[in-house]
Amino acid sequence: MMAEPWQALQLLLAILLTLMALPYQARKKTFLSVHEVMAVENYAKDSLQWITDQYNKESDDKYHFRIFRVLKVQRQVTDHLEYHLNVEMQWTTCQKPETTNCVPQERELHKQVNCFFSVFAVPWFEQYKILNKSCSSD
Repeated sequence: MMAEPWQALQLLLAILLTLMALPYQARKKTFLSVHEVMAVENYAKDSLQWITDQYNKESDDKYHFRIFRVLKVQRQVTDHLEYHLNVEMQWTTCQKPETTNCVPQERELHKQVNCFFSVFAVPWFEQYKILNKSCSSD
């Protein structure tokens, strides 16, 4: 006879927990803020380095690309961070995989691309994913 009231209490508790979780699920998808931020901000800086590495991994070019100008960085906050990055990248004098002491190529080897990246970021877990990428050459 005692099992029935206990089971009813457990069922009631499960229903209450479910009802409390529903508003949280709806709320976590809502944008909390969208701000332009400085490129030197920790997580923005990490995202910029990550997209440079990804771009070079995916590129068939023999020279290493590097970001030489950050045009704009926006941070969008939800249950994760999303960065919208406008950058100017140039070929360097370093051939892949070398990445130290790289300066921009000059004259006929000068190559520049302007890129926009949207990056899903959970930097505290070192998780990144490119959501959108658009690049155009000089």
